[in-house]
Amino acid sequence: MTVSAPIRPTPAFMWGHPARWIALGFGSGLSPKAPGTVGTLWAWLVFAVLAPWMNDLAWAVLIGGGTLVGWWACTVTARQLHTPDPSAVVWDEVVAFWLILWLIGPASWLAQAVAFGLFRLFDAVKVGPVGWADRLFKIERGQPIGWAQGFGILFDDFVAAGCTLVVFAAGRHFLG
Repeated sequence: MTVSAPIRPTPAFMWGHPARWIALGFGSGLSPKAPGTVGTLWAWLVFAVLAPWMNDLAWAVLIGGGTLVGWWACTVTARQLHTPDPSAVVWDEVVAFWLILWLIGPASWLAQAVAFGLFRLFDAVKVGPVGWADRLFKIERGQPIGWAQGFGILFDDFVAAGCTLVVFAAGRHFLG
């Protein structure tokens, strides 16, 4: 089996297919430094812009639909980049952080910033259940990238979101 070299995404690559626009967070994943953090910041900005027009049903539909479409987009883009979990793919951070912001809301900017910090910490450090979720769908270099890997791209971020929400809720409980 011939192993294709990983491709480094560029703006031209992103514009080549709609799945790439989504998976690369409409360009936020192209950041040369900390693309996951930039993608999460983009998600926060989009959340703030959309929030005045959204209700719980709209958020549920957006996050649920965004997860399903994201599974497709992340799988397609990972295959095209020849990388099972490319750092430039940030749609996982986007939908997971939208979930956090929706579930803690309405929340102050400070509370949202704390949630941001917790989420980025869990996602970057991958301790405990987040590390387990990250390893669950990993494959060896050269193996075909399938739907399981696309799901895995999203899964560990949803686990990081769950950990964030648990810590956030515990902090609110103990702090009053």
